[in-house]
Amino acid sequence: METTVPPSTIGGINLLPDPEKRTIYAKYIPQFLLDKFNLPPLTSAAGYNLLQFRFASGSTDVEMRLYHKVDFPDPILYAHLTDTMNGQIHVLLYILNDPDSPRFDVDKMPDGTPTKFGILKRNVEAESKACEAGLAPGQVRRGLRLLGEAILAFEGFVATLGHEMYFVEPLYYHNAVIFERYGFSYQMGKRLMESIHAGFQRGGDLFNQLDGSTPFRKPEAADSIRKRSWAIHDGILGEPFTNVTMYKRVGKPAGIDTAQGCKW
Repeated sequence: METTVPPSTIGGINLLPDPEKRTIYAKYIPQFLLDKFNLPPLTSAAGYNLLQFRFASGSTDVEMRLYHKVDFPDPILYAHLTDTMNGQIHVLLYILNDPDSPRFDVDKMPDGTPTKFGILKRNVEAESKACEAGLAPGQVRRGLRLLGEAILAFEGFVATLGHEMYFVEPLYYHNAVIFERYGFSYQMGKRLMESIHAGFQRGGDLFNQLDGSTPFRKPEAADSIRKRSWAIHDGILGEPFTNVTMYKRVGKPAGIDTAQGCKW
């Protein structure tokens, strides 16, 4: 008699029938989000349209979107997960949106062309307004400020798959610093992060470029994680912010801080 071994990878989960895939992935959604927005169980008929997936059978990645209302333009949670080459879980993108906050169209040009969060193209007018409103690069709305709870929930999901660690890909500088402060370490990119911090010190190469030439290069950016990130997004490094990969051991903070003393 055969025994069914639960899958330990995204690719393994994606080989299951759709109802089973949904049931496993629904466990990853933090309970506090369901409570906060009074959502029905996500495996029920009422919850089916609120939790949307893109997961092709045979693929090694999954995109999930959780909405608080079916007809709302933005999810309250978006996540894109994939497998590493050796079968570890890798978070490519993770976003928590506050649906009650104003929207800034940094994700699309005025004609509707996608910007890929400002990576391919930039809607500079929308970005300038978002920056003024206190948002960080890539944010279309204010966050829910619940990342700590979300990380705990995700670590529970990772542990049920039999893993002791997982990886994340910070899309922007501020993401990397936030992940540091939630206990993540670097697989690669720590030297870059340290050099960025050094560059923003008085007299540093990045500090000297904070000349007010654009809305994102004001002198006060040197002392703000969020505004540093905008300056970097604006091209102050002379190259894109890439090649940074981080990891977290489940339940074990690393204690790394490459931006010591710098406020949000």
